[in-house]
Amino acid sequence: MLENIVWSNFFVQLVAFLILFLLLQRYAFKPLFSIMEKRRQMVLEQMNSAEKNRAEADQFIEEQKQALQQARKEAHDIIEQARTTSSRQADDIVQAARDESNRIKEEAVREIEAEKNKAVAALKAQVSGLSVLIASKIIEKQVDEQSQKELVDQYLQNVGNKS
Repeated sequence: MLENIVWSNFFVQLVAFLILFLLLQRYAFKPLFSIMEKRRQMVLEQMNSAEKNRAEADQFIEEQKQALQQARKEAHDIIEQARTTSSRQADDIVQAARDESNRIKEEAVREIEAEKNKAVAALKAQVSGLSVLIASKIIEKQVDEQSQKELVDQYLQNVGNKS
């Protein structure tokens, strides 16, 4: 087979092939490879951009979860604070009512004691006055047993009427 080869044709075809290859390399392959490289770069950029967007979305979702959890915690704290405040206010109102009732009770006891003391003082004054009156009447007249009994009955009747 090598014997049938015409070397002059072979070299001409080889030179024509090389010239064609160089022309295709320069004017066809280079722009084609450059377009393919640009396309590859664009696909890589889109993939990187998609990955970046996904990471940002994940981060945003996590931030939103944390914000929601924080809002729930704050709401729970506000509710607990309201419960505590209302309980404290209820206790304060009950204690104020107890204090007021105790104050009114003590005031009533003081008033009763004052009225009792006034009544006792008035009674003592009446008893003193009546005792002086009886003594003066006894001195004025010599009392026998019958008149002394009448004076004591009269005295007791006077004390009973004034009470």
